[in-house]
Parts: sequence; structure tokens; C-alpha cells
Amino acid sequence: MGRYIDDILQPGEKVLYSSNLHWVVYWKGILGWIAAVVLFVASGQTLNPTLTAAGLIASGVVAVIALYFTVLAWFRRWTTETDVTTLRVVHKEGFITRRTFEIGIDKVASVSVDQSIPGRILNYGNVTLENMGDDEQKIETIASPLAFRSHITAR
Repeated sequence: MGRYIDDILQPGEKVLYSSNLHWVVYWKGILGWIAAVVLFVASGQTLNPTLTAAGLIASGVVAVIALYFTVLAWFRRWTTETDVTTLRVVHKEGFITRRTFEIGIDKVASVSVDQSIPGRILNYGNVTLENMGDDEQKIETIASPLAFRSHITAR
């Protein structure tokens, strides 16, 4: 399966910048894996076989939940594309059910970047594109939002 942008490029149109969701979307999975490891290690620290078994079962359950959140984040990241071309901004989410929007570069009225403190440290944030018709499109948890904005506004 190729990239969405490669399938919709117009003749003479070139991709100037591509971005993706930031790896921070894995945070639930990461916390789950840490909790599973802590429970696993703690279950080996007790001499009570009942507590050891309960700790191992709890560790297994948390690991399955962590796996679910990790796969969910990976799939969301894999199926999301955001590109700036010479003619437009294109954003696509989803695999079977797809949500896309395209805004012509000449129709972009403003680009707003919203970054929290962790977002500034880890270089991710939310970008809001407003077109000439006062319609807003928000892209959440994008990697390098300032570089993304610069590629849109540099004409």
C-alpha cells in the first residue's frame, strides 16, 4: 500500500514537506509496559506463592492492555499522513473509514500552532489551519509543528 499523497498528486505538483503523528501517541502503551514490568518484578520479590501468582496474572493482564494501546497507537500513526505540496495542504486519517481534507496553499488564511510545555520539549503540537472561508481544520499531535507551519507560510 502506497502513500495517499502519491496517489493524488497533480501533474507538476511536488511534495515540499511530509509530517506524521509524533511518537508521543504511544504514551498509554509505554506506561502500560512499565506497569507490567513493575508488577512482574514485584511478583518475584514475595515469598507468598499466592501473591506471586496474583502478581504474575496482573502483570499479564496489564501487558495485554499495553499491547492493545501500543498496536492502536501504531495503527493510528501508520494511517495518518500530513503533507504540504506546491499547491495544497493534504491531511489523511484512517484506513477503512478515511477522513481527509485538502486546502489550497493560496486559500490558507492562517496557521496556528498550539504546544504545551512537554510539546515544546519533545517537538510536537496541534496545528489549526484556517482557510479563507473561516473554516478551521485541526491536526493533533503532529511532529515538528513549527517546521510544518513554515512550509505552509513560506511562499
